[in-house]
Amino acid sequence: MPRLATGRILAVDVGATTIKLCEVRGDGTLVDAPDQRRTPYPCAPGRLVDFLAAEIRARQRNLVAVGFPGDFRDGCVIEPGNLSRSGGITTDVDAALHDEWLNFPLEESLGRASGCEVRVVNDATLAALGCYEGVGRELVLTLGTGLGIALVVDGVPERIRDVGSEVFVDARTYDQVFGEPARAADPDRWATQLCVAVHGFVAEFAATTVHFGGGNARRVDAAWFHFLGAHVVLHDNDASLRGAARLFALQ
Repeated sequence: MPRLATGRILAVDVGATTIKLCEVRGDGTLVDAPDQRRTPYPCAPGRLVDFLAAEIRARQRNLVAVGFPGDFRDGCVIEPGNLSRSGGITTDVDAALHDEWLNFPLEESLGRASGCEVRVVNDATLAALGCYEGVGRELVLTLGTGLGIALVVDGVPERIRDVGSEVFVDARTYDQVFGEPARAADPDRWATQLCVAVHGFVAEFAATTVHFGGGNARRVDAAWFHFLGAHVVLHDNDASLRGAARLFALQ
């Protein structure tokens, strides 16, 4: 398991609806209650960078950990997820906006604009860093505006695909099926389909533990998954913020 960082870090959890910011101590505890800002739309790369850089500079922290709500690798955006929708989760994907995000060097751009050392990972990966126990194959699902997924094996994060934009059922993506709009419209169907999806993920990744985080983790009942044969852990909505310390401890 990686050592913890020293000093305070600014944690930034970019969601498709809300952006949360909070100072985090080296042991992962939050200094204060998170600040929340509405995610700006249309959310072009330059607009998000300017928005975040201003928030970062106002808080005067040199180390910044950012969770991005899409597939992210080697400093660049691979898939922007719901940020490519012109007005948020309930609107259509804007093809031009989507293309603008592809391969955008968000980590470098945000570091240059803010003057800070910035590390960016997928938001589910940041959540995984905030809640994993370090034993076995731990699958971490974040339930909010969309669905995020991450895997940690014996305390080491493994790179897996981001499933949010993949089609799950009825020509609808995982983000659409498990996002808050779908849950609010039909909670029972949301819960039933979640059980089906989690069963598939546990089998695919041979998970021994399943963690649920994000704003809708509070709506999950661990008893739904008694059939899994895996340990189920429910977390609050701050796992991504707590993961900031561990992100800076990784080599």
